Amino acid sequence: MSVEPYREISFDKDGDGPPGQASELAALARQGVGELVVFAHGWNSSPSGATRLCSDFFAPFPGLLAPGVEAGYAGLVWPSMMFTDEPVPDYRALVTVLPEKEPVIGRLTELLDAAPASEAAFEEFGSLLRELTDVDVESVAVAEPVPEFLVADPVAVCARFTEALESDGAVPEEAFGAGLKKYWKGAREALRQATYYVMKKRAGQVGEHGLGPLLGEVARVAPGLRVHLVGHSMGARLVAYALRGLPGGARPVASVTLLQGAFSHYAFAARLPHDPGRSGSLRDLQNRVRGPVVACYSRHDSALGVMYPLASRLANDSESLAGTAVELLGADDPRWGAIGHDGVQAVPGAVRLGLAEALRDGVPDSGCVSVDAAQVVLSHSDIRRPELARVVVAAARVGR
Repeated sequence: MSVEPYREISFDKDGDGPPGQASELAALARQGVGELVVFAHGWNSSPSGATRLCSDFFAPFPGLLAPGVEAGYAGLVWPSMMFTDEPVPDYRALVTVLPEKEPVIGRLTELLDAAPASEAAFEEFGSLLRELTDVDVESVAVAEPVPEFLVADPVAVCARFTEALESDGAVPEEAFGAGLKKYWKGAREALRQATYYVMKKRAGQVGEHGLGPLLGEVARVAPGLRVHLVGHSMGARLVAYALRGLPGGARPVASVTLLQGAFSHYAFAARLPHDPGRSGSLRDLQNRVRGPVVACYSRHDSALGVMYPLASRLANDSESLAGTAVELLGADDPRWGAIGHDGVQAVPGAVRLGLAEALRDGVPDSGCVSVDAAQVVLSHSDIRRPELARVVVAAARVGR
């Protein structure tokens, strides 16, 4: 690890962690630590990969802090996952984070490898996706809304995904043959979207029921410790949802920095522009932070610019399979935008800054702030940047 003192926090998929984690963090305050920076990774296939990312990200911090500032660091490791760029989703990564679903994942992989040209195979594929995501078709009407693609006709679903990917140039039109066989490319995307749905729910669960209560306990034992939350991708969703899980009256969080956040740019909005009767899932929770909530975003992030809107639309719009391929991708529809692609939206008074301006003049001391980091962030995972560490330090108000 590049910094000391460093502690590692871990949670399972339900937000449960080993005993004693709050005490270990509170003990840092007794050792003189006044500022605690907590970093939550995004999609990683192993805890060791998450720890390496934490080490890389934290490395610049000691040289950025003002004299006299005593900082501690914590990496939050949670059971996330990552697909490689291979044509077939990474079976091993899936089993690592969903071990209880190994038989299901094994059969899904067999179907994707074989790509049988039969409707029965697609029906089996759709059934396996529902088993993977714990979606019961018979209870969909009374349970929380689920993505339409998990309950619709699987042949139609895979055909629409294939059409959308061909329209975006992600796959040549004849890459997988003709007829039903070519729709297995869309099936691969359906599997990615299904696991996205699982991870989206998991990140919120870990944040709200794991990290939030943990920080509340730390605040009770060490009320003077200022906590600065930082999250990347789904980890940004996790730390943001931790604000929902803070016990009433507890305000240990002094700043939040979201790096390429994979959740809605309307999350903090009191009213949605396209539906004023509804609010964002984190409405006004920036007020639970003693300092600013800073969202770093980049137009170069194609994962959030193209595939996130697709996932968001499919997860929220029951008519999502009825449109054209361009409409299905939804990249130009602001309803499905990500906070890591264009910053905080629909929050009155939210400030927007360029990266150079934020580094030169700092950021406001409260409220929502969007920082255009496209100057240094050229892809979704491009966050090992000293400039982003400087943004965190500016939000924390502990810099030189």
